[in-house]
Amino acid sequence: MNGKDLVFLDNAASTQKPKQVLDKMNYFYENNYANIHRGTYKIAENATQEYENTRKKVQKFINASNPNEIVFTKGTTDAINLLAYSLGNDIKSGDEIVITAMEHHANIVPWQILCQQKGAVLKVIPINLDGELILDNISEFITDKTKILSLVHISNTLGTVNPIKKLIDYAHNFDAYVIIDGAQSIQHKKIDVEELDCDFYVFSAHKLYAPTGVGVLYGKKEILDKIPPYQTGGEMIAKVTFEKTTFNSLPYKFEAGTPNIAGVIGLGAAIDYINEIGIEHIDNYENELLKYATGKICKIDRIKIIGNANNKASVISFLFDGIHPTDIGTMADAYGIAMRVGHHCTQPLMDYFGIPGTCRASFAFYNTKKEIDFLEDSLLRIKKLLG
Repeated sequence: MNGKDLVFLDNAASTQKPKQVLDKMNYFYENNYANIHRGTYKIAENATQEYENTRKKVQKFINASNPNEIVFTKGTTDAINLLAYSLGNDIKSGDEIVITAMEHHANIVPWQILCQQKGAVLKVIPINLDGELILDNISEFITDKTKILSLVHISNTLGTVNPIKKLIDYAHNFDAYVIIDGAQSIQHKKIDVEELDCDFYVFSAHKLYAPTGVGVLYGKKEILDKIPPYQTGGEMIAKVTFEKTTFNSLPYKFEAGTPNIAGVIGLGAAIDYINEIGIEHIDNYENELLKYATGKICKIDRIKIIGNANNKASVISFLFDGIHPTDIGTMADAYGIAMRVGHHCTQPLMDYFGIPGTCRASFAFYNTKKEIDFLEDSLLRIKKLLG
């Protein structure tokens, strides 16, 4: 990048794709391309089998009890909007929906709109200056009026790993639905939805070394069975007459239209790739990178890290006193470092800290300590040039 060796530190936004994923998608396009679920000819059957095999791979990857609990979407945002629409039918005036102060806009705006439409109340669990949820007074936020708790597992800005199991269990005491935004956790942590007992878990494939345009919504079968579909059209129907339509069974009830077939197949290849490496190994190595990078960055004079939770994933947001984040990002780009700057789609979080944005270095298992050393050296050069 810019004539330099690329140091890609924007993995919280999206991840690079292994050759195995690209090869799998190319093979599909070159050898088995056809629409799925409809054709009786051989390559259509092959495509359908590959697509449905990925559903089973996702089921096993997150330990869902049934492949029919896995719904393919366009991404995390699409999945949350699906839930806001489908669960929103039962929301009434005075009901309460709870989120947290560190949510991505995708887990704020759909609930704001639903509350405005239904006369419901949106409540926000606050955080402290370390970027951790304040749960001492959780009974003030989750009550018998709470119908939905929707929260991020890992903050895309702070790297905070939230105590989701504790919150899931607490919310279930009030029969509230719990939605976990796993966009920043699926690629870092072993996820077991049965053990968590969450009602819904959503994530995007492109964060998991798979293509863009594909997401996953896990939902408990008994809940998915009773809520209405989000979109209508082909595939999600059982029978259509001009008088009445009956909907298809799970998961197809929520998968209207021709899906991103190649993208889903690519997701299956990405899961195979991650399983071969081992998600626990990835988690341990990325924690090592986080510790190493935090130690390096903390030693640089005038840098302040935003988000110092005791339990963090491999994300570091920071500010350079006296230097705008955009200037740091521009200079880092000149050195070949891909690093995100801005509010990271968490503007309310930036408002809480009283800042316009941060620089964010986010690590994946393909990053190295040598790259972190180069980041440190580059930040020192930037400080000398701009400070």
